[in-house]
Amino acid sequence: MDELVKLVSKRVGIPEDQAKEAVNTVLGYLKQNLPAPVAGQIDAVLAGGDLSSLTSAMGSLGGLLGGKKK
Repeated sequence: MDELVKLVSKRVGIPEDQAKEAVNTVLGYLKQNLPAPVAGQIDAVLAGGDLSSLTSAMGSLGGLLGGKKK
């Protein structure tokens, strides 16, 4: 998560403490509003897990919402 905070700080031009608050707000929103399996994958990726599992879960979610299936 530190990488994400630094990236937001740099790209938006805000201090890291503000970037951390923004990242936490967005992540909290996503975890509350996405299906539980996808929300769980967000935590796993932030903890240093494999991004491919999140990508896969998001692809499945797109299919559920009427998007094109791969």
